[in-house]
Amino acid sequence: MVSSMDWAIFHTLNAGVATRDWLEDPVTALADALVPLYALATVALWLLARPYANPRWKLASASALTAAAVALAVNQVVSHLWARPRPFTDHPDLTHVLAARTTDPSFPSDHAAAAFAIAFAVLAFSRRAGALFLVAATAIGLSRIALGMHYPSDVLAGALVGFGAATLVTTLGSPWLARLVVLVSRVTDPLLRPVWAWCRRQLPASRL
Repeated sequence: MVSSMDWAIFHTLNAGVATRDWLEDPVTALADALVPLYALATVALWLLARPYANPRWKLASASALTAAAVALAVNQVVSHLWARPRPFTDHPDLTHVLAARTTDPSFPSDHAAAAFAIAFAVLAFSRRAGALFLVAATAIGLSRIALGMHYPSDVLAGALVGFGAATLVTTLGSPWLARLVVLVSRVTDPLLRPVWAWCRRQLPASRL
């Protein structure tokens, strides 16, 4: 069952994008690029940590990825308890589908859950970086509505799941992740050290 407000917001965003050619193309293109870029940025956080130095960015990356996995696992449980149909299933004549259709339940949004789990986990380590990730996560969530894939309440529920997962991981899971980071660093630090050395040699030259 979808509330009138839920449907009104969904229909406004979805129809507003789909009925304007000048808006539909950039929105769909941005939606396609956002998810892989967001995932790449999450992994890239690990590279921001200088080998054999402060592991804050490594912990941020590991926590974010773990939180996303926890959020997606929680979503699977929730979606099995309540298999809510997608908007294009409930309202096929009124929904503009601008992305590949899926048979997965609509509630909660997997994209929103993973994106916000990452953002809130990063926020626990850096306000500035976390704010940027939150902006991107919000854009991902809104794009799922605009593309006709989710109701606003699906995205909001996904954001709440993501927040809960990030909180759990960055508090109770912190000691375990710290040990994991140490183990993985033993593999990545020797590989990244030459890259960092090369970058440091190139930086002064680029300023000339």
